[in-house]
Amino acid sequence: MTKTKLFSFLLMLLAVSGFAQQKQVETSIDSTKIKIGSQFHLTLKTTVDTAANVGFPEGKNFGQLEVLESYPTDTIKKGALYELIKKYGLTQFDSGRYVIPSLPVIIDNEPYQTDSLSIEVANVKVDTLKQKMYDIKDIATAESKMSWWWLYVLLGLAALGAAGYFVYRYLRNRKAAPKEAPVVFTSPIEKATVKLRDLEKKDLLQRGAIKDYYSELTDIARTYIEEAIHVPAMESTTSELIEAMRAAVSRKRMALTRETFEELEKVLRTADMVKFAKSKPLDFEVAEDRMKIEKTIVVIDKSIPEEKEEDEEHTLAWLEKQRQKEAKRKKNIIIGSSIGVVVLLVAGFLVFKGVDFIKDNFSPTNQLLKAEWVKSQYGNPGVIIETPKVLKRVDAEKTLPKEAIAVVKEMQMFSYGMQFSNFYVAVSTLSYKKPTDVKLDMLFDDMSKQWEALKAKDILVKQDSFTTPDGAEGLRAYGSMSMPNPLGDGGVKYDYEILYFKQANGIQQVVMMYPATDEDAPKIVDRIKNSVEFRKQN
Repeated sequence: MTKTKLFSFLLMLLAVSGFAQQKQVETSIDSTKIKIGSQFHLTLKTTVDTAANVGFPEGKNFGQLEVLESYPTDTIKKGALYELIKKYGLTQFDSGRYVIPSLPVIIDNEPYQTDSLSIEVANVKVDTLKQKMYDIKDIATAESKMSWWWLYVLLGLAALGAAGYFVYRYLRNRKAAPKEAPVVFTSPIEKATVKLRDLEKKDLLQRGAIKDYYSELTDIARTYIEEAIHVPAMESTTSELIEAMRAAVSRKRMALTRETFEELEKVLRTADMVKFAKSKPLDFEVAEDRMKIEKTIVVIDKSIPEEKEEDEEHTLAWLEKQRQKEAKRKKNIIIGSSIGVVVLLVAGFLVFKGVDFIKDNFSPTNQLLKAEWVKSQYGNPGVIIETPKVLKRVDAEKTLPKEAIAVVKEMQMFSYGMQFSNFYVAVSTLSYKKPTDVKLDMLFDDMSKQWEALKAKDILVKQDSFTTPDGAEGLRAYGSMSMPNPLGDGGVKYDYEILYFKQANGIQQVVMMYPATDEDAPKIVDRIKNSVEFRKQN
């Protein structure tokens, strides 16, 4: 481990934990530096059994990088194994350092994550000595010519008016077409058979709509199961449905074999992979799944015994449960409407009082900005910095790895808040026992990997030089990232700034992180940056 990477690891030691897993997918790129708009290639390689089902990631963008082309998968046979190679053509039209995020590769229904890689996109320099510069030309006056465009417009409007009039007369005089009588099915098996026949007439497979085909196919099966043996199939996951079926079959004493359950479960899980993991079964596999569903429905229907008194009671109980669910749904609608009224009232209050009133009185960062700031020195070599709150010491030395003890003389860390919260600031210092040359521009790579271990995505970074008010020179890394939203779908975007310095045979780091939508946080960051200084060494 180089000393630069060792330091980066130590600074993030308390914030993240790494988890190791066996390498299943090899990840590589053919270049680490490109010019704006140039294409480079990302290669994913895996070795699997010949019977394995592999699904590579697809999409228009991988993080902040645009996918120009997804090449066909190359297959190389190695004895009893296949080596699958998938290539992508990527690019970016803005300069900076970008991270290719960890991507999921599905192997036999199990997800494996690829390694994240970084790529640097550079501006294209223009040689003004070879390319001459010219003044802007004067405005040229065009000759005035008579135009008949207005006549064409009037004729077009007249034609549209006449067409609209005839359409109106036709619709007014046309007799209303008789509505088709709703189809009434005598049994669940008849309904399922007709729906399967109608599914084939839609030609979804011919149009490439595999996801829609599997959705309708499994909905037909789930609807039949729910209506025939009275289990909540439409609302259940695959595992819950199979478990409920086994209980119903046992209760009704139906003669269903284990093979029937296994075939149904396999088709349902294949459908889940198609809908949620973008898996694409082969044509013969789709045909087999369709036959399995039809066979399963027929087998279940033949195994249903004539309902006895206790079965009828169970059916009535099931119907009562469904009525209760409907009542609960209506109750939820009423509650939701009430909440909507409250939200409207709050919105009215915001309109009346103004958003600034809420922000000024309840925003955590606004309170920090207005607080009485504290100026103090942290660590050794010491960093003098001004913050809204006093930074608390974090015990970092107890977690130092063995290889670090030999080269590190002292490590200290102080922080306020938590990462990926309203506002986070941390100061870390590290001193070496012997003179050590550390490259500041290499420190961020390992930190981005640590963030990815916390499920950060779309990490964008830019770097430039930074000088404190007292003249100390360092490096500034800044950008944004996205974190999963713990309260729902989508992600939460965070901005960050990191200051790196080399002073007195040691490294000093200041980390600041906040939600990208916070308008007050950048003001706090600017004030903290302008307060950084170092005590002169004797």
